[in-house]
Amino acid sequence: MAKDIVQIYDKMMKKILTMSSKAVVNLINGLFDTEYPTDSILSYNWTEFVDDELRKILADTIITVENAGKKVSYHIEAQMTEDGSIVFRMMEYGFGHAQRNRFVGEDGFSARMVFPEPKIVYLYSEREVPEQYVLTLDFGTQGTFEYHVPVMKLLETSFEELNEKKMAVLLPFMLLKLRKSIEQERTEQNLSALQRLVDAGIMEGIKENLEAGNITEYDYVRLARYTKMLYDHLYSGYEEMEGLNSMMDESFMTDVDIMIRDIERLEEEVEEIKKEKEEAEKQKEEIEKQKEEIEKEKTEFERQKNTAEEALVRKDSEIAELKRQLEKMRACR
Repeated sequence: MAKDIVQIYDKMMKKILTMSSKAVVNLINGLFDTEYPTDSILSYNWTEFVDDELRKILADTIITVENAGKKVSYHIEAQMTEDGSIVFRMMEYGFGHAQRNRFVGEDGFSARMVFPEPKIVYLYSEREVPEQYVLTLDFGTQGTFEYHVPVMKLLETSFEELNEKKMAVLLPFMLLKLRKSIEQERTEQNLSALQRLVDAGIMEGIKENLEAGNITEYDYVRLARYTKMLYDHLYSGYEEMEGLNSMMDESFMTDVDIMIRDIERLEEEVEEIKKEKEEAEKQKEEIEKQKEEIEKEKTEFERQKNTAEEALVRKDSEIAELKRQLEKMRACR
């Protein structure tokens, strides 16, 4: 399998492993049969190594869980093809982690290195995969020690078991169940099986885990989006899938997505209302300006009217005075 294709699953697995503490703790509990409370503290130990082509590659994920004053590290590796040499890499990364966290005893003579608990999750493999890998460490006269790395075969795990063990974060990878059969032929039966796999298996499982409180709402949205991304990568390119692709778009819509879509629609409506309000405000300002001008003109008219009335009163007074004087002059004659 081409490296760039493998990296798609590797990157997605690493994104999934950095989801909410609730989701990741539930995954660790499911993989390693532990019972950590979901509010346990998680810390990530990302490391890099240089491959044979001198390229830096992000190593597997080692997560440390802290609970009740105790810290335990877990080493999770996702694989797409069977690789007998993987046990050496697991030991190498585990040793690197143990070396970085080594400590010397109080007596100053004894020392201790604690390795992380390992687990390989096979997301897919066309070849047979063992139940576990065993690496025998030979210490010469001190004897031998067997380093065991257990394996989880995802596609041999039922939806019921994934949901029961609260490993919802692995549900998107269940799309790989029909990869080979869809590659071979896109029959109506295969396409119906794919739709059932998405609707009744993956999306329903994600929703059930949300309702059960095993993941957060943000996890729910992210898992739905990762499922859509994997679906597009695996299946949407086939010509026969065009009809199913449009139907699948609705399947990947979560309740939260619908709410987000409705919010975005309402926000657009609010923006339109704001624009209408701004336009109304401008018109109001224009009317207010016109009103002010009218008031000014009205005031001016009132002033002119008052001035004219005052002038009339004065003139009437002058006329009355002249009339009195005229009457006096006539009386004197």
